[in-house]
Amino acid sequence: METINNQPEPHYWEKMRLVADVLRATDATVVIIAHEDPDGDAVGSTLGLARALRQLGKEVWWIVEPPRFLRFLPHEDEYHEPVDELPEDAVLVVLDSGDRHRAVGAPVEGFVINIDHHGSNSRFGQIHIVDPTKAAAAQMVKDLIDALEVEWTEEIATPVLTGLITDTGNFRFGNTTPEVLETAAELVGHGVKLAELTDRLQWRPPQYFKLMGMVLSTVQFHFDGLAVSAHVTRKMTEEAGSTEEDSDDFVGVIRYAEGSYVAVFLKEREGATKVSIRSRAGVSAQNIAVELGGGGHVPAAGATLEGVSLEEAYPRVLAAVEKELKRAGFLG
Repeated sequence: METINNQPEPHYWEKMRLVADVLRATDATVVIIAHEDPDGDAVGSTLGLARALRQLGKEVWWIVEPPRFLRFLPHEDEYHEPVDELPEDAVLVVLDSGDRHRAVGAPVEGFVINIDHHGSNSRFGQIHIVDPTKAAAAQMVKDLIDALEVEWTEEIATPVLTGLITDTGNFRFGNTTPEVLETAAELVGHGVKLAELTDRLQWRPPQYFKLMGMVLSTVQFHFDGLAVSAHVTRKMTEEAGSTEEDSDDFVGVIRYAEGSYVAVFLKEREGATKVSIRSRAGVSAQNIAVELGGGGHVPAAGATLEGVSLEEAYPRVLAAVEKELKRAGFLG
């Protein structure tokens, strides 16, 4: 089970300035990666930092493959293919990844800078800045770019704001603090077209809606409605003419079931089941995820059950949910 440390990062600004000094001083390639199945925060934070470092004249390999709804953010020439070996003396920056084994795109070795906001982060790397009081890795990258003293542009600010928007649920989640809103206001002030960005982030292909209809037919309520679940199978995805990533935000649909404190969405994969969890009102999605071998935040977390079928996953997930509901005082 992972160790969870939800305390603020000590000496946050000293460590952030140290990272800025390292990045400014290096003449080596800076390789930037994030976690598997990158979301808006992973894509936005990494892309924003890559653009800021390129403005400083650094050689940057941005190795992140965005999901379809985020492919409008990067330019085609900004991608770098995944690598099995790092350039000589490279500085590797890992963003928004709670564990070195969840980071993809390049081997996590050599000089590693780990910047993350997950309390379950394993604190790997030569320098790590882990602060779960921050709403998003993008919020931390905004601080890093300020420390780098890079001139802000719309091109840099737009992906960074994307990370904030997506990890706060369009500023609806409990992690939307005054600091988050102040940061967002600063980024908009740097030229981000907020209305256009928030509209574009909601675009989905036609097959998404066909798949959503199938998924909603799987909705079940548990523990007298305290928990809600749904799932997607590989067959459903195939029949809808869809892709796996189209179901990534369906947990955000079922989480609004009236009377529920936990929402779990199970996704069938080849040889595994991925579980996404959302919670509210003192119930910890993080605790549930850690019980299942995963991690994340108190309101939003996830896990992947390797070698476990969808049918086998349900009782394990519901047992973890029941345990957390009891801990939180909702079940006797």
